[in-house]
Amino acid sequence: MASVTFSEASRVYPGMKHPAVDRLNLEINDGEFLVLVGPSGCGKSTTLRMLAGLEPIDSGSVLIGDRDVTWVPPRDRDIAMVFQSYALYPHMTVAENIGFHLKIKGLPKDEIRARVKEAAGLLDLEEYLDRKPAKLSGGQRQRVAMGRAIVRNPKVFLMDEPLSNLDAKLRVQTRTQIAALQRRLGVTTVYVTHDQVEAMTMGDRVAVLKDGLLQQCASPRELFTRPANIFVAGFIGSPAMNEMQCTVNSDGAEFASLQIPLTLEQRAALTSDQLTVGVRPENLHLSHDGTGMHATIATVEELGSDSFLYCTPEGHSDRTMVSRAEGLSTARPGDTVQLRPDPGALHLFDTATGLRLPD
Repeated sequence: MASVTFSEASRVYPGMKHPAVDRLNLEINDGEFLVLVGPSGCGKSTTLRMLAGLEPIDSGSVLIGDRDVTWVPPRDRDIAMVFQSYALYPHMTVAENIGFHLKIKGLPKDEIRARVKEAAGLLDLEEYLDRKPAKLSGGQRQRVAMGRAIVRNPKVFLMDEPLSNLDAKLRVQTRTQIAALQRRLGVTTVYVTHDQVEAMTMGDRVAVLKDGLLQQCASPRELFTRPANIFVAGFIGSPAMNEMQCTVNSDGAEFASLQIPLTLEQRAALTSDQLTVGVRPENLHLSHDGTGMHATIATVEELGSDSFLYCTPEGHSDRTMVSRAEGLSTARPGDTVQLRPDPGALHLFDTATGLRLPD
């Protein structure tokens, strides 16, 4: 096991004006499960491939433990990678697939057999060891790919969207198994996904990337409760955080009929008179005392345990605000309601810079 350090690491693809990964500084602790997440093209897979040695680094460095591996060939980095496509050999059995790299290294047959059996036990694959990949489900094939990585006892696991080929129900089941397995093995793991729900439920910490730049790296809880900027605030959480564009005046800021007071410290941090106020759907409630922001319900999304009310604020026909209500809500499209946010749950951002203001 080992830590991983990216120091000012950049990758610029030929013919591209902007780096795919731009001066990345990131430290991953020994035994940590770190998830790289972001929209398509943000640089998360490139970051993983830089660590694996599959992409050259144009500037900066990458360390595994205390060893600088920037120019070390992939085979000598002591890593194991799990791909989206499983990459299993169709003519080999499950046992042969899991033990293939051990065989290539020339390990004794008894040791290979013992390590394959141990990995199969961890992954509930004992009864499938004699089967070929064609006879397995997608989830079982992914577990075989995991087993092939486990038997190598690497310093670092790298996983590139390993669940994207699975159906929704199997993804939930398999991500739980992967997270539990990683904690049991204690191997440093870097996991790439575009699914923010997957990231939030699996990672010890989550690194959010956009346009090759690291936006924030923090625990799932901190990303949700204290996003560093507008992008992270909108990317993390489902449905996304509601955003209100306001102009600051002597009384604070105003959106529709909602008044937002500002502290002296918050005013001092602003670079213009434009403020973005964020509030998550679960912190935006229907008011029953006649106070709050006047709005009209456009759509009700009923999920059984929750109802999401998509509302149009008065005077802002181009804006939709989402409120989470209890399941089987009696609210209907066309109803006029008042929305009131929890005062302590507002997120304030400088619109010009996108950065979070002091609380």
